[in-house]
Parts: sequence; structure tokens; C-alpha cells
Amino acid sequence: MPDEVWRQPRLEMLLLPDNALTHLPARIGTLTALHTLDLGHNRLRAVPEELGDLTALSRFLYLHDNELTELPASLGRLTRLGYLNVGENRLTALPGTLGAMSGLVELRAQHNQLSELPETIGSLAALRELWLRGNRLSELPAGVAALTALREIELRDNAFTLVPEALRGLPSLRRVDLRGNRVRQLPAWLAELPALEKLDLRWNDTHVPDGLLRALEDRGCVVLR
Repeated sequence: MPDEVWRQPRLEMLLLPDNALTHLPARIGTLTALHTLDLGHNRLRAVPEELGDLTALSRFLYLHDNELTELPASLGRLTRLGYLNVGENRLTALPGTLGAMSGLVELRAQHNQLSELPETIGSLAALRELWLRGNRLSELPAGVAALTALREIELRDNAFTLVPEALRGLPSLRRVDLRGNRVRQLPAWLAELPALEKLDLRWNDTHVPDGLLRALEDRGCVVLR
């Protein structure tokens, strides 16, 4: 990164995608006026703890399509951030401090190596969209049941054999994508989700009882299978 970057303390937007970056210096933490930071499509293997010093980040943080194996716990200090994309990396876990990011509206962690999510995800009261395609998930933590603002969840191409119980009763949930899993049966409580508009079950071997299918379709929910 050129030295010119560090001479702009009032910089609000820094866009550095597709630059083959392999290293992000700790000095990134000095750009405390940033509201948007795009580091996507690079070759970063790590990002410094100082990323958590960018507490003015409120719009977007793109870290997708890198070579990250972990995220710093300091991300939990980004309480104003609305959109976080850490997809297309090599993450095996998300930090527990994720739950402190109270401003998150959309979280994308698709195409990683996640086998579980932190229980603290249930603290993201503003979260509307959760994208988890292409991981190793077979269940969701019970805390997901507290995501009352959640509208969309993408669970495509994971290892689910059941529809996660944690989704039961979510009042705002409109779209559930379970394509490419191993779901065999559907729970009756799906018909009780008040806002459900689309349930995608393609590329599963799922038995959908006629009564449940009618109940969903009668209330306007599209079921794809």
C-alpha cells in the first residue's frame, strides 16, 4: 500500500479490491474516519487486530475472496458496521465477539470451512440476511432463534439433515434456502412461520407431506423441490 494512504486521516472510503495484496499493515487502524473498506479479491492470509480500531466503519467491510484462516477478535468493536462479507476464504470458525457487532444487517460467510457458528450470533438483533452457502454446517446454534429481524437465510450446500430447529418461530423470516443438503423430512412448524414466502429444497431427497405443502402454498409460500 502506498504511503500516500496514511497521509489522509480524514479518508472515509478505501477501495482496494483486485490488487493481489498479501499484507495489510497495522497502520490501517489509523484511518479512523473510514466508513467503507473494500479489501476483497486479494491474497490476504491475515488481517491485523488494528482493524477493530476503525470504529467509524458503518457501511461496508469487504474481506471476501482472500486466503484468511481466521478473523481477529477485535472485529467485535465495529458496532456500527452494517454489512460484513468474509466469504470465499478458509475460515473454520467465526470469532465469538461477532455478537457484539450490533449494527450488522447483513452477514456473508459463504464458501468457507465452517462447521459451527458462535452462540453469540443470537445477539445480532438487527440482522436481516445471513448467507452461509458452501460450508460444513449440520446445525445452527440455539441463539439463532433470537434473530427476530432475520428475513433471509441461505444454507445451501452444507450438511443439514434436518431443518434447523432454531428457525422455528422467527417472525420475519421470508426466505429459507436449503438446496444441496441431505434434508429428508420437514417439520410441521414450517407452516407456522408467519412471513415465509419461499422455501427452496431443491437437490435434497425431501419428503413433503401433502398437508404441509398445501398449508404452505395456501398462505402464499412458494416451495421449490
